[in-house]
Amino acid sequence: MDENYEVIFRTPEKMEVSASPLPYELLSLIRQGSFGKVFKAREIGGTGRLLAVKKFRNQLEPSSAGRGVPPFILREVALLGRMKFFDHPNIVKLLDVKATLEGNALDLTVILEYIDQDLSTYMSKAPPSGLSLDDIKGIMLQLMRGLDFMHANMVVRHEIKPENILISSSGLVKIVDFELARLYSAFPVIVVVNICYRAPEVLLNTWYESAVDVWSAGCIFAELFLLKPLFRGTSEAQQLKLIFEFIGLPSEDEWPLTSCIAYSHSLGPRDPNPPVLDLLNPHAKDLLLECLTFAPGRRISPAGALAHPFFTQE
Repeated sequence: MDENYEVIFRTPEKMEVSASPLPYELLSLIRQGSFGKVFKAREIGGTGRLLAVKKFRNQLEPSSAGRGVPPFILREVALLGRMKFFDHPNIVKLLDVKATLEGNALDLTVILEYIDQDLSTYMSKAPPSGLSLDDIKGIMLQLMRGLDFMHANMVVRHEIKPENILISSSGLVKIVDFELARLYSAFPVIVVVNICYRAPEVLLNTWYESAVDVWSAGCIFAELFLLKPLFRGTSEAQQLKLIFEFIGLPSEDEWPLTSCIAYSHSLGPRDPNPPVLDLLNPHAKDLLLECLTFAPGRRISPAGALAHPFFTQE
């Protein structure tokens, strides 16, 4: 972790991380969670730009020296700080961090660039005829660029869903909310992402890697055409059934050995023909199925998706 973020836990007295904190005024509450609040704010002076301000307050154990700070808070700040250096257009920008330690209370403020709507809201405003192919292509191109950048920097996002993808009025896409993100490795099972966007390897309680992000992106790709989730199960078992009805039951050789569910031919058909695929042109259909490949090792990568004919030949 960056030394700037570690220092607040080594000093028992009151201390601020930011040497020259970004001045702002709060305008409205965007959402409130169990650990903190997110506000819409405006910069005081300068350009008067809009900001997203996350405020966290956490009581620390007297002897913990910071160990009581929720890991997701530190993780988001550290990863955004890591990616800030590269200034990627499809990753939300970290503008400032201010941490104050006073007694056993830690106040942490994270200031990010502000975008006024997420992808879920954007889709809810689509006309009855749906989004245009150009709009879908533009969104997916930027999403894959953001994922490619993160994976190249050893970051796995883990929770790709419409609510964590921002889109501006000009069509600029930004990936946001990095509480569950991790530096790349193979991960043990934890509950991640809305079940509608959860990859099979997670549903099967087995190990997973960066390919989980591509599966989620594939689910979003289909949703941009349908304007509703492609797989809307209410349990892991039902979600798997919906997935296999769409992509077909994989071979037994592809089934993960560590899965808590035994392979069975009754889990789904081998050669389905879902009617939703008829809505897609050949390149879009192929890219979607490449993203929704059962075996993570055979699933297309973000870099591979960016070179796909859906983006390069249409």
